[in-house]
Amino acid sequence: MRTHQYVLDNDLVRLFQEGDETALSSLIGRYKDKIFSTIFYLVKDKHLAEDLFQDVFIKIIDKLRSGSYNEEGKFLHWALRISHNLCVDYFRKEKRNHTTSGDNNNLFELLDNCSDSLADSRIVTTQIHEKVRVMLDSLPDEQKEVIILRHFADLSFKEIAEITNTSINTALGRMRYGLINLRKMMEENKMVL
Repeated sequence: MRTHQYVLDNDLVRLFQEGDETALSSLIGRYKDKIFSTIFYLVKDKHLAEDLFQDVFIKIIDKLRSGSYNEEGKFLHWALRISHNLCVDYFRKEKRNHTTSGDNNNLFELLDNCSDSLADSRIVTTQIHEKVRVMLDSLPDEQKEVIILRHFADLSFKEIAEITNTSINTALGRMRYGLINLRKMMEENKMVL
């Protein structure tokens, strides 16, 4: 198997389009955690996130094979926009009649599975992560979305603005108000993280 550790994203796309299947595996491996985390945090359901994650890569493969990938943008940004759109489509289909309830697994537990720290510190960490998740869930959707894309997908505000179809100032404003609201919730509940 070829290694593509130092190959640029656009070169991996080109290699995949020329028939190198390992190039796509390298792209998926490079960004799967960020894409899955973003989807999971938006839908709050592990199984649904897994299904949407698969749909994202099916759509990515279809677009790459059809030649409709635009090399002007970054691959991750493009993939996250596809992820965001599929999540929005899912919620539109559900008509937002009810929020998707999770299966008690959360993003932080998935991310922390790699480390084997002491049981007590894992419990404390899990409790802190759950508090943060509850607070994030209580934010307006627009604020929550920007915080997730910024902190969990590590996107710039320009990229967030493009994904959410807003201006950079709107994205910045939503982030600012989201953080203000999180601080207020922490103060009201006397939470210390």
